[in-house]
Formats: sequence, C-alpha cells, structure tokens
Amino acid sequence: MKEILEFNHKKQCGLWLILIGIVLIVAVICGGEFFVNPFVFLIGYYACFFGVNVNKKVREKLSQGDISKKQIKIIYFSIATLFILMFCIAGPFIPGWHWRQIWLGVLMATSIHFFLWFFVHGWSMVVLGIVCMVIVTMGYIFPGIPVSVICIADVMVKLICGIYLLFIAKPSKYIPNMIK
Repeated sequence: MKEILEFNHKKQCGLWLILIGIVLIVAVICGGEFFVNPFVFLIGYYACFFGVNVNKKVREKLSQGDISKKQIKIIYFSIATLFILMFCIAGPFIPGWHWRQIWLGVLMATSIHFFLWFFVHGWSMVVLGIVCMVIVTMGYIFPGIPVSVICIADVMVKLICGIYLLFIAKPSKYIPNMIK
C-alpha cells in the first residue's frame, strides 16, 4: 500500500469489541452442551453489528475523521475473509458437532482476521490478533483447558483493547516507508 492511512474510527472499533466481549460472556454463561450458546452469540453479534457498524448516527458520533474508499473495501474484504476462515477452520467439525473444535476454530478465524483491520484501525489490531491467536493456540495444545476459560481469556483481551480504543486511543496515521 503506497498511501498514507488515517485511523479515525478507533472509538467505533472499541465499542464493537466491548459489546462483542459482553455478548461472548453471555453466550458462555448460556453455553450448556454447546460450550458457547450459538443462538445467543449470533443474536447478540448481529444486534451489535447493526447497532454499532450499520447505525449511521453511532458511526458519525464515534468517528474522528474520514475513512478512505480503500479502507472501506478492506472492511468488506475482512468480513468476507472472516466467514471464509470460519468455514475452513471450524466448518469441518460441524457435521460431527465437535463444539470445542468449532468454537476454537471460530476464535482462531476471528484472531486471524484482525490482522486485516490494521489497514482500518492501526497497530492495535495486530497486537489484538497476536494475543488472541496465542490464547486459542493454548486451547488447541492443552485440550484440558475448558472452552469457557479460553473464551473468557479472549473476552478479557477484547475488552481491554476495546476500552483502550474507545476511551484512550487517538486518531493516528501510518506513513509507508516509500512515502517518507
């Protein structure tokens, strides 16, 4: 990428991460045989998605500047990539209803897709992706760790990052070396 990237929507991302963290906690509490209740999670996910990311008033209130057309394309690409990754990583375990593998796959796909969000929100997304990947990897390596513990650790990281982005982070820029 040869253009200067401006990261002006950190507050929106922060609110999204906080709300998704809360939804995941409620889904874990209601988990039952699913470990994480998929119905609670999906209803909460889409309610938050439309409430934060589609709601124009919320976006405008939290925005601290413009977003480029390339960044908008990356947003759509990242969302599509998330679902493709979930299909590839978690999908093979759906026919056998292996809920542990399904949820670890969903969390890993989410962790990987955060790297694409660097182009929209900056370096905090790379850090978030790395930390979340490490947490999920621990779930794969140590099958004795309950999925609920992995999810709560994942939630804590998302909440910390979300609070940082919503309340502390300032708009920033990334200037590639070839422009400097």
